[in-house]
Amino acid sequence: MELEHSKTTSANTAGIQKPQNHSQTSSISSITVEKLPHLSDYIPTIQTYINPLDNNPFYHPTDGFYINPSDVILHRTIYDLSSTFPATRPNPAYHLAGPRKEIFFNPSQVHAAIVTCGGLCPGLNTVIRELVVGLWELYGVRRISGVLSGYRGFYTMEPIQLDPKLVHNWHKQGGSALKTSRGGFDLEKIVNAIEARGFNQVYIIGGDGTMRGVVKIFKEICRRKLNIAIAGIPKTVDNDIGIIDRSFGFQTAVETAQQPISAAHVEAESAVNGIGLVKLMGRSTGHIALHATLSSRDVDCCLIPEMEFYLEGKGGLFEFLGQCLKEQGHAVIVVAEGAGQDLIPRTDAQKEERDESGNPVFLDVGVWLKSELKRWWTRDHAGELFTVKYIDPTYMIRALPANATDNLYCTLLAYSTIHGVMAGYTGFVSAPINSNYVYIPVAEVAESRNVVDIKDHKWAWVRSVTNQPDFMRIDIGK
Repeated sequence: MELEHSKTTSANTAGIQKPQNHSQTSSISSITVEKLPHLSDYIPTIQTYINPLDNNPFYHPTDGFYINPSDVILHRTIYDLSSTFPATRPNPAYHLAGPRKEIFFNPSQVHAAIVTCGGLCPGLNTVIRELVVGLWELYGVRRISGVLSGYRGFYTMEPIQLDPKLVHNWHKQGGSALKTSRGGFDLEKIVNAIEARGFNQVYIIGGDGTMRGVVKIFKEICRRKLNIAIAGIPKTVDNDIGIIDRSFGFQTAVETAQQPISAAHVEAESAVNGIGLVKLMGRSTGHIALHATLSSRDVDCCLIPEMEFYLEGKGGLFEFLGQCLKEQGHAVIVVAEGAGQDLIPRTDAQKEERDESGNPVFLDVGVWLKSELKRWWTRDHAGELFTVKYIDPTYMIRALPANATDNLYCTLLAYSTIHGVMAGYTGFVSAPINSNYVYIPVAEVAESRNVVDIKDHKWAWVRSVTNQPDFMRIDIGK
């Protein structure tokens, strides 16, 4: 059976011995290979071509250079061999990314389009640059267009022509050289524009909302039976996209967050009863705040969206901070932007407010918390010195160019995506799973979420570093 065009395939690994009892064996659950959409699914007569990498002077393909249809990466790699695995428990496996021996596009007839959607993120320009360079240098594609200003740019603006010379230094710049915006998604107008402009490869870079748009575009293209491959490239500095190891820009954000945390620590330590308050990105997930806290070790309390907290009473934030100030004279708080939203008073209008992408508008937890801290101190410690220094580096961080780690990630991400599209895959994203780049159906990525598990070892490590309260376990009524 050819795995690339099958729904699933199963393989049972038997005879694995339990370490406690060498006379018993345990069978690991079946492997389910996720179906990857392909142009041949609805264009059965599509033509194939020999991969031009065969004749590329920079490459010398040997045995093992091209990826086989049966090469997959398992999503779950950790098993408890002392347990009995149910035979029906699936373990998703994804096709390994990389060049294929046969491709489904004639490079001379390719017209590729690249677009960035949503907010800014370190690495956007690196991905654009490497898509252009990879298409041009690896496959000889000479028609590459940049779609300006996100989804609305497909039907409201003329695209610009891209080539390696134009994008040469883009990876050194922050932001998006193609401009970006939220909203503007009009399925009919977008697909009509793609078809009218002759794009047959479309690379869409964006977050979870953007990926949901990719799903709709992919389905409409399938419905029209168009010979157009669509690939999503997941982008979120918050690292909140599920399934994948991490998203690009995240490492840069964590690294850069060390500077405001350090500044907040200096300010707090240099004042009498000083508190340094730093708000970091993280609308619905606290990964940046968590990793920045663990990296810094100057943080006394980390507040994230996944963890409810409270201010007043035994075990509350104020009691903890009061103890910190008493013992060490200062404290540093890191709060993710989505934390504590249920505590901030809202008007009826604010409760209903949404941005252009349809996301609820968050109130500024940093400004609110600063105000509450001052109110608490004035009420309970009138006449004593107290200082709160609030730092919000959000726009500084997201507008930066990527660091070396993220730049390398963006390069591999772009190249693996190009290989997948040239191989005829569509409606997919490329991303690392267990440190290997794979192809994942975009519908899975659009529906998945990556949240901080406050019951795992990493969050326990945060609490051991900060000694902050376990807000989840305190009964306020007692």
